[in-house]
Formats: sequence, structure tokens, C-alpha cells
Amino acid sequence: MVKAVVLVKSPKKLIAARLRRVKYVYDSFAVSGQFDAIALIDVNELSEIKDVTTEIQNIRGVERTETLVQVV
Repeated sequence: MVKAVVLVKSPKKLIAARLRRVKYVYDSFAVSGQFDAIALIDVNELSEIKDVTTEIQNIRGVERTETLVQVV
């Protein structure tokens, strides 16, 4: 299992709820600061992270993302 945190910049108020609909996102919530929401993802293979982040980037209103992969 590979876990990652995706930081999302979006002016949309309900972006955290939209993030929860993405496959492999097991939690998301709004935050204050430079980013507006965080999505927590859990995939089987490292290569799947790109697919998840691409899906998040394609959500209407998402301006940019930054992905942090857990290192163990």
C-alpha cells in the first residue's frame, strides 16, 4: 500500500466533498492557508498515484495540486 497527501488549491467551497468521490481517496477536508483542501489517498502501486492526481486535477475549479508521497 502506498499513501499520499494531495494538497488542492480551489476557490470552490465544496471541493473537499468532491474529492471524496474520487476512487482511492479515503478522506478529505478543508484547510486554511496556501491550499484549500487536502485529499488522503491509499493505492496499491506507486504508479496509481498519478491516475488519482490527474482525476483530482480534472475536477472543475481545481487550480493546482501538490502531492506528498509517504516514505517508509
